[in-house]
Order: sequence, then structure tokens, then C-alpha cells
Amino acid sequence: MIPVFSIVGKNSNTGKTTVLCKIISELKSRGYRVATIKHDVHGFDIDHPGKDTWKHGQAGSDIVMISSPAKFAMIEKVETEYSLDKILEKIDNVDIIITEGYKKENKPKLEVYRKEAADDLLCKEHELFGLVTDTQFNNDVPQFGFEDIKELVDLIEAKFLV
Repeated sequence: MIPVFSIVGKNSNTGKTTVLCKIISELKSRGYRVATIKHDVHGFDIDHPGKDTWKHGQAGSDIVMISSPAKFAMIEKVETEYSLDKILEKIDNVDIIITEGYKKENKPKLEVYRKEAADDLLCKEHELFGLVTDTQFNNDVPQFGFEDIKELVDLIEAKFLV
């Protein structure tokens, strides 16, 4: 099984994406292959009107794939949202999978908290393996500042990759 954890936060603008990108960069510098999954509760569109793949979908194709020497993508129309576990089944050839969101799933969580963005933590202490914050919490969860990425990735490496 490929190890998985989720980066979560109570609100938007807490810095989840920034922290995730820094973690990815540090993991890559250490030689790891990384997959990420972004959960979007609002829906999204990566197929742009007028492009060939968009035309394929508009014509009725249920799965549209596009491939080049450098990238591959698959767009699949679904009746209901896939569970995180179902999505994870589609991923291989990486060392770790990190999700942004999926706060209700049963995966270990790294919470990102800014005191100006939320009144309290989203997760219970037992759900967290780490906390990135601009304040201090009185709990046993390892806590990191927003610039402590190397130390945070040391924890991620020890917990998920060694």
C-alpha cells in the first residue's frame, strides 16, 4: 500500500496549498515520487470549451484521455463522486500520496491553522499526526511553523516512508 495523508484546514486561506507545495518540493529533493489529489467540493472543469478533448466529451464520450510525451490525463464523467479509496486504487508508481482536503476521510491528517482564519482546530487530536500553525496549542501533536518544512518532512519521512 502506498502511504497516504491529508492536508486539511477549517477554512480557505489558511495556507494549505502553500504548505503542500513546499512539502512536495522537499520530498522531491529527497528523491521521492509524489502524487497529490485535490478535493474540490464545488466541482471543477479542466476541459476548455473548443478544445478537442472538450469536443469529445460534448459528443458523448464518458472517458476522455489525452497523452503526450510529458503528460497523461483522463477525464471521466461520473454519476456520483468517487470515494478517496476508489481514487487511490488508480494510482501507482509513487512513494507517497498527499491529498488536499478530504477532511472527513479516515486518513492521517496534517492540519494547517492560522489564528486569523479560524477560531479553533478542525480535527480532534487523535486524527492528527502534525500541525502547521502560527500559534501554539496545548496538545501532544507535533507542531511546526510555516517555515519549518525540512523538520516537517523529516516527520513525514519517518512516519510514512522509512
